[in-house]
Amino acid sequence: MYTSPQTSESAGRRGLHALLRTKDGWAVQHAVVTVTDMSGHQVVRAEADDDGAVLTGPLAAGVYTVVVTAVGYSPIASTAIATASGTAELGTLVLTRQGGVELPPPGVWTIDPAHSKVAATAQHLGLSSVQGRFADFSGRIDIGPSADTSSVVAEIDAASINTGNGTRDDHLRSADFLDVGPHPTISYRSTGLSPAGPDRWTLHGVLNMSGITRPVDLDLSYLGTSPDPWGGLRAAFRAVTELRREDFAMNYNQVVQAGISLIGATLKVELDIQAVQGELQPQA
Repeated sequence: MYTSPQTSESAGRRGLHALLRTKDGWAVQHAVVTVTDMSGHQVVRAEADDDGAVLTGPLAAGVYTVVVTAVGYSPIASTAIATASGTAELGTLVLTRQGGVELPPPGVWTIDPAHSKVAATAQHLGLSSVQGRFADFSGRIDIGPSADTSSVVAEIDAASINTGNGTRDDHLRSADFLDVGPHPTISYRSTGLSPAGPDRWTLHGVLNMSGITRPVDLDLSYLGTSPDPWGGLRAAFRAVTELRREDFAMNYNQVVQAGISLIGATLKVELDIQAVQGELQPQA
């Protein structure tokens, strides 16, 4: 038997009622609730609505077993007691992500460049480091029902590199490095996501830079969500990786003395990202 959720107004909240939430309080949409009697016979099956609410039709008085399942979550079971009025109130049931990993609410999240950072750091003379930041970039994060259905795409304006030194920035835009004339855009597209610890993942993807495409993995951390002053919801992420310059044909170097190179062979890439739920609205 299958019944659709009913509003509390139309059913007077008679029947089995429950709210399905993640541990962070987000609604678990379209989870399936199966109710069986003590003999193991299914008496009702209902689907949660967009708010994670479930309300079935009235039940015969008695004790029932309730099983909740949802894609990407571990199933849970609970016992419900229906009163003579046909009502069984379960309150809030908390579902956990399979593997114990939580994500932001599913849907589209847009990277906010005004509150994000994309930076690359190179060693200089084997003594210190120089960091460059890209001023212009954009991206989209699609959070799926589970981690393995989530994805990221991003683009960076290669010419927007800024190290605080105009001469050095012009050299970085040249064919010795980013070659921005024929290759104005650096792009990244994810190909998969695998858990690496609590709130940590390895983001697998492909990076196109200077006209060369290579597989690149990012060490990704999820830092949580928060409402913003403009009525939106934001999620924060941090990701790091290391690139070898020669993998992207950035072979320029200069040995100054005793075998010491002017520029290190690797680049440390750091991304501090804020993403806004839905499409990004311009902010003042």
